[in-house]
Amino acid sequence: MMRFPLPLLFFLILTVSACGQKRGTVQTNTTTASELKASIEAKNEMLQTSSLKGISAVNIGPTIMSGRVVDIDVNPDRAQEFYVAYASGGIWHTTNNGTSFSPVADNLPTQNIGEIAVNWDKNIIWVGTGENNSSRSSYSGIGMFVSDDGGANWKHIGLEDSHHIGRIILDPANPGKATVAVMGHLYTPNKERGIYVTEDMGANWKQTLFVNDQTGAIDIVSMDNGNQLLYAAMWERDRKAWNFKEGGLGSGVYQSEDGGISWTLVTNSENGFPSGENCGRIGLSGYYGTKGQKLYAIVDNQNLRPAEEEQEPTLGLERIDFKDMSKSAFLALDTAKLDDFLRNSGFPEKHTAESIFDQVSADKISPQTIYEYLTDANSELFDTPVVGAEVYVYDRIEGRWTKTHDDYLDDVVYSYGYYFGLIRVHPSDPNNLYIAG
Repeated sequence: MMRFPLPLLFFLILTVSACGQKRGTVQTNTTTASELKASIEAKNEMLQTSSLKGISAVNIGPTIMSGRVVDIDVNPDRAQEFYVAYASGGIWHTTNNGTSFSPVADNLPTQNIGEIAVNWDKNIIWVGTGENNSSRSSYSGIGMFVSDDGGANWKHIGLEDSHHIGRIILDPANPGKATVAVMGHLYTPNKERGIYVTEDMGANWKQTLFVNDQTGAIDIVSMDNGNQLLYAAMWERDRKAWNFKEGGLGSGVYQSEDGGISWTLVTNSENGFPSGENCGRIGLSGYYGTKGQKLYAIVDNQNLRPAEEEQEPTLGLERIDFKDMSKSAFLALDTAKLDDFLRNSGFPEKHTAESIFDQVSADKISPQTIYEYLTDANSELFDTPVVGAEVYVYDRIEGRWTKTHDDYLDDVVYSYGYYFGLIRVHPSDPNNLYIAG
């Protein structure tokens, strides 16, 4: 964490405060789909005319870095073969259980991937571009692509203003049909988000579920072999450079009994699901087999925990203690304890308990200055006592959701669950669950 001298810190706080007063009037512009298309065409033209066209680069190490994996699609008849999609690193194919990989997205106009789905019988790869997480480093895509030759060639099939794709469900009986969860823009509102269905390999798309221009679809799961019973997770989010509204009233789970054409909301505050303004990202997984039918959801619950459950009391001072501390309470602190806190917190040695007492006594600084000095984005992220990840199971007959656990699922998503948010149920054991965070 970067440290600033205290006088400089005051200047930075004043500057940030002044900038913050203008945030309500900030005009956020987004790159249009036509502008993106024009830039891709210009890039392709430069690739053909570049004087460096014949020169190839070779990675000489010492290490090869990777990034976030957003999806894996495995051949159901030969588990040694699978595709791996990276958030900003394209798509990779292996036929030897990961011993070696070959890139298959080099001919795509973007390497920002959100979701892949493979029709293994027809050797057709569907790709939704734009990372399906929502970090500041989650880069947007340019819609849907399809390849029928293992990634040698790609065809753009629409949804170019979707920016981020959450999930793709393919119809086993119709190779031209796909149901797609479109997240939409990350930083700005837009209408091209929600659930889209195509039955002709992307020649035409129909938007079948739309909540509002800040709520996108993050996940879909099928609950039968014919893909008639579907569930979709909608997620309201709004990221700014200075803030992230991670949940909203638009978040929830919808049910379709006609293959994704019509949808009904099945989550609300009265049937056990944590709905409301603090309902964040939702991941879905379904089991249907000899042991019945179960739908599971992992939800990022942004509601605060009860105050008495936030933290165990500690013997020493903590950063949060100074947030609302009065001047008189600060001056009454034990000198040795304050010195220990300053050293353990990385303060420069010239700042002793005595020198800080003098500055607070003279009103040169306040106790809140110590809190602000030690506070950055990460500390706010990990210290916020929200409920966090929760897992629920849905009873379709009763129309109710039940939480599967009593305790908090600590250390799964910390204070924000905008990464991964996945849950998977074992194909032959509905009580064996996996969650990712």
